[in-house]
Amino acid sequence: MGNIDLKYMFMSPEGRIGRQTWWIGVGILFVASLIVGALLGEGGIIPVVINLLLLLAGVMLHIKRCHDRGKTGWWCLLLLIPVVGMIWAIIDLGVLEGEKGPNRFGSAPA
Repeated sequence: MGNIDLKYMFMSPEGRIGRQTWWIGVGILFVASLIVGALLGEGGIIPVVINLLLLLAGVMLHIKRCHDRGKTGWWCLLLLIPVVGMIWAIIDLGVLEGEKGPNRFGSAPA
């Protein structure tokens, strides 16, 4: 797998990432969310700000995975639909292969 550039993974909507990197990113965000909830609880401004930053990082992650599938980041709006969005993300982003070779969003992930 090599080294993972976390800054690139979570802070930029540009480029493409593969399935394995996407799953790793989803796992990192899930664990981070659990830790924030356990340490800081649900109330207060600090947990809200941290969770908004985690949400933004997740959006960047999903956009890059959509790019690998040849779709624009706007497809991430499907995540706003309860149940359907989760099923779509698992199948389309987590299971199906990305486009082979370069596409309009960049070269294929290594």
